[in-house]
Amino acid sequence: MVFILLFVVGLISSFIGSIAGLGGGVIFVPALLFLAEFNEGFTWVNPQNVVAMSLIVMVFTGLSATLTFLKRKRVDVYSGSLFLTGSIPGALTGVYVNQFVAIDTFQLYFGLLMLLVVSMFFVKKKLLKNPSEPIEKTGRFYVNRTFDLSGKETSYSYSMIVGIMIAFFVGMMSGLFGVGGGSLMVPAMILLFGFPAHIAAPTSMFMIFFSSMVSSSAHIVAGNVLWLYTLASIPGAWLGGYLGAVVNQRLNSRVIEWILRIIMIVIGIRLIIQSF
Repeated sequence: MVFILLFVVGLISSFIGSIAGLGGGVIFVPALLFLAEFNEGFTWVNPQNVVAMSLIVMVFTGLSATLTFLKRKRVDVYSGSLFLTGSIPGALTGVYVNQFVAIDTFQLYFGLLMLLVVSMFFVKKKLLKNPSEPIEKTGRFYVNRTFDLSGKETSYSYSMIVGIMIAFFVGMMSGLFGVGGGSLMVPAMILLFGFPAHIAAPTSMFMIFFSSMVSSSAHIVAGNVLWLYTLASIPGAWLGGYLGAVVNQRLNSRVIEWILRIIMIVIGIRLIIQSF
């Protein structure tokens, strides 16, 4: 029964995560914390091994989704690689800090992070209500990108330095909470850098694949991985990552955003209450 539940959790979290470019950790980690409270088969769950599991599962979610997105030419590989120079050192920092976090503190901060992410989605909606034409920025540290989205050309610009700094913080949150970083990076790319949603989510999954490999490797070295349970989650994560990437290109993104907002508000409030 435990292994079936792990397969289902891996499938659902990766499916939802890859649709929105969040990686699935925002669903996977709270789901295991919830099961640990009500199911005797999950008494092994603690902040260290659940984050380690989430990061390894996200390697497969990220790879499955990225391969699908690359075929559809939706990944900004240049920008994603640039952001990785900040997110990978940040991820290693987060992994180091994770070992000092108790479960009550972990639940409190994770819950607050969920509510922060939800608020960013609402801010995004308000700011993008009357979008203006993108302005190409010039300067040594500015990046200008142009993409073709189903025959329509879209452009965006951002500061290389700001991008790397934000990616470092996002990477640190990924290593600390096992959420993949996409829950913060996608809103940042859309809000601050002007990425279209259908480029931001795939680029985030590309980053999640590489940063999760680094973070999970550090957790493996630290001995935080329970391999039997982790391997039970991987097939579901692979399938969910593929299906989510396909649906991303077909489904109304506003519907998915609202579903995600409701889920994350419930998870955030519940974890905060649970921590006291």
